[in-house]
Amino acid sequence: MSAVRVRFAPSPTGYLHVGGARTALFNWLYARHNGGVFILRVEDTDLARSTPESVDAIFEGMRWLGLNWDEGPGSLEPHGPYFQTERKIIYDRYVGKLLQAGAAYRCYRSAAELEGLRQEQAAKGLQPRYDRAWAERDPEVLQRYDAQGRPFVVRFKSPGAGSVTVNDILRGDIVFDVAEMVDDFVLIKQDGIPTYNFAAVVDDIEMGITHVIRGDDHLSNTPKQVALYEAFDAAKPLFCHLPMILGPDKSKLSKRHGTTSVMKFAQEGYLPEALLNYLVRLGWAHGDQEIFSIDEMVKLFELKELNKTAAVFDVAKLDWLNAHYLRHLDDERLLILMGRYWDAKELPWATHSPNWLKSLNRALVERSRTLLELAEHARCFFDVDIAYDPDAVAKFLDTPQRSLLNELAEELRAVSTWDEALLEQCIVQFTKSRAIKLGAVMQPLRVALTGKTTSPGMYVVLALFGKDLCFKRLSHVLSSDFSVATPANVES
Repeated sequence: MSAVRVRFAPSPTGYLHVGGARTALFNWLYARHNGGVFILRVEDTDLARSTPESVDAIFEGMRWLGLNWDEGPGSLEPHGPYFQTERKIIYDRYVGKLLQAGAAYRCYRSAAELEGLRQEQAAKGLQPRYDRAWAERDPEVLQRYDAQGRPFVVRFKSPGAGSVTVNDILRGDIVFDVAEMVDDFVLIKQDGIPTYNFAAVVDDIEMGITHVIRGDDHLSNTPKQVALYEAFDAAKPLFCHLPMILGPDKSKLSKRHGTTSVMKFAQEGYLPEALLNYLVRLGWAHGDQEIFSIDEMVKLFELKELNKTAAVFDVAKLDWLNAHYLRHLDDERLLILMGRYWDAKELPWATHSPNWLKSLNRALVERSRTLLELAEHARCFFDVDIAYDPDAVAKFLDTPQRSLLNELAEELRAVSTWDEALLEQCIVQFTKSRAIKLGAVMQPLRVALTGKTTSPGMYVVLALFGKDLCFKRLSHVLSSDFSVATPANVES
């Protein structure tokens, strides 16, 4: 068997979405597992919708995921260029072969004529289909039309009958009726731009692609592409059409289901390794294992283990995976990653020491599913306005409880060194002297400092706050009448 060569060929008409990312991942893993080559090709022949911004977004998403390509834009390998709009000379050469062999022909029918044909067929209850009016025209007519400068398209000359067989790794051999699936489709449009089916086949032949791994929404295109391989007398790749990814309502995953952009997941604080782990499990399994490192994916991934049924995108499962990876990040990497999310929350993190920030992260990471959520949990530890949960205020900051906090504040002021051990000693002694339970003071203190009823352990919280911020928050709470008016920094 020849060396494995696979490709991911996105159309730059938008961001890199999770379906495309999974396709890229499966191609990348198959190449790495087999010591093969992973190619990135940009199919930008849709001139009206392709944009440089979309190209950049796809590259950014691929790089963030770590799906580095062996050949592609920026590569010096001999199979480029890797943008289809830069490969016109190659397509012209291939269409010339088909024209010369009589496997393609020029069609001069106008758009108006084609629309008239469709309406006529529809009126008769027929499936719209080109009538091959130009398939056998006299060469003199073609020369005359050329001399007049009339626009034309180049169409494939379908065999018209018989069958084509698609060798699909998941589905086995699929036999298609040529009369139903392979018409005289357009190869080159009037503006000289190739159509998707033609350009994809030419590129796959030129780049030596051995396996075409893509979504099963492309399955209906495959009979036409196989017919082209046969017309070129070229070796056909093996196909693997991946089941779609569905939303929770079992319809095709789309924007209305929430985040689908890879870089949107990055903005929301997901880790690339968590998203990759989640994507690989959307259609592939290895026993009951859920957590896979990249190295394990490369070692274990096999196309034959893919599921044939569609996968459902479950954000709760992704959150669980991301929380797992967050908890296992080393302190240095977590510190580096958190900068952008603290910035997003407008928190003055740069005024704190790296050691304090690492301690803050360690205290909060167990309670966080994403980096952005961790940053939100960190808000109350910075000297900024915080929101007070009105229910928590009503339950834990009534007049008697604030009076108790006022007494505790006086005791805390006397703590010589602001560390967890001495703070614990002070608070425990305070509760014993008043014959009250620890919870009677801890929850009011937690709400007073953080605005919420949940947080890490209070001795950790006190130490991270530092003496100055603790007393600033306590002073605010003790001097505010929450029952009379709702302060600006209390949620309403």
